Amino acid sequence: MKFTGTENYVATQDLMLSVNAAITLQRPLLVKGEPGTGKTMLAEEVSQALGMPLLQWHIKSTTKAQQGLYEYDAVSRLRDSQLSDVDGGERVKDINNYIIKGVLWQAFTADQPVALLIDEIDKADIEFPNDLLREIDRMEFYCYETRQLIKAKHRPLVFITSNNEKELPDAFLRRCFFHYIKFPDATTMQSIVDVHFPGLKKELVSVAMKTFFEVRNLPGLKKKPSTSELLDWLKLLLAEDIPAEALQTKDNKAAVPPLVGALLKNEQDVSLFEKLMYMQRTNR
Repeated sequence: MKFTGTENYVATQDLMLSVNAAITLQRPLLVKGEPGTGKTMLAEEVSQALGMPLLQWHIKSTTKAQQGLYEYDAVSRLRDSQLSDVDGGERVKDINNYIIKGVLWQAFTADQPVALLIDEIDKADIEFPNDLLREIDRMEFYCYETRQLIKAKHRPLVFITSNNEKELPDAFLRRCFFHYIKFPDATTMQSIVDVHFPGLKKELVSVAMKTFFEVRNLPGLKKKPSTSELLDWLKLLLAEDIPAEALQTKDNKAAVPPLVGALLKNEQDVSLFEKLMYMQRTNR
């Protein structure tokens, strides 16, 4: 079982090697990188390429590790017990009716190997990764309410993404294979654009890419534009039928390229870019 990329996802050689290394070692693949570099999409494309169903667990600041295993709905059971005369109380007698299976339970008990995405793990509390150490390592957990040991029928292919908002514990890192998705260089970015916009005029792509990297490389930006934001910008340029000439500022009154709000997401960065363009014009 080897991942060799897909038509919809441009994977670099080192990224493909990392995916296949995680498969060989049977360890979770921890993927870090800037937001918008395709970390989540990687799990989607790998699962599709390998013919594996994908289960997704999108982490929030309030997410607890227990929710990935199961939750016991005691409130519903209490309510049903008070209405037990409706069905003779048969539903209340079986505690399994009140166990809500989480994505880990579903992945462990699936009849075929599945891919499991734990997305943006660094959003959760610092103890969240530690609470999953045993489950990720041994691929099993115990359900105290039903007195069951839930073991994985097939070891899932686990993808874990992080935006580096928090440091992850060393004990957790030891159990993962790590890969950092570097920001694409111009050649790789060109390949990504070609995949998403195969019929785009070369002149427009060339000028748009030049503008994009000028914006991204501007020192002092609070938020650098990402790959996904470049694709959004190109989509808007196409939708509005904006010519390549409009991206090359010749009029001294033109401060920034059209629709640059797809790239710059706060007023400080827009102001910084305007100042830079003004300085470039006055130095000519």
